[in-house]
Amino acid sequence: MLRVSRLADYASVVMTCLARQPREVLSAVQIAEATRLELPTASKLLKQLAHADLVESFRGASGGYRLARSPGEITLADIVEALDGPIGMTECCASGCERESHCDASHGWQSIGGAVDAALRAVSLADMLRPASKRAARPGA
Repeated sequence: MLRVSRLADYASVVMTCLARQPREVLSAVQIAEATRLELPTASKLLKQLAHADLVESFRGASGGYRLARSPGEITLADIVEALDGPIGMTECCASGCERESHCDASHGWQSIGGAVDAALRAVSLADMLRPASKRAARPGA
């Protein structure tokens, strides 16, 4: 089964929460409550997302987090890469392999990895906020 990590999945939930109010600064507590994640998990994710420049963090009594870019400019690929690193179906797709020149399977896996990467890059946070019926009807989708 192909999966993104649990943390990358949760990060997409956190980012979608922030995308609903893209100009608002929300505290980690507010985000944890809205997403029903444990506060330590939400805090860990927010730090990693800030490190990847996907969210901005603000200190102080009215501090918190907000999206660093508009919801339409942040893709699922950005989020997955922030948590899991480069997108690749196999190790050789993500980081290369000394056997690649002798491997009959590498080209196929690289093609599949490229298709998955393209699919994740084609979906933005703005798309995630649309009802499923409107996402399916989106031109080019």
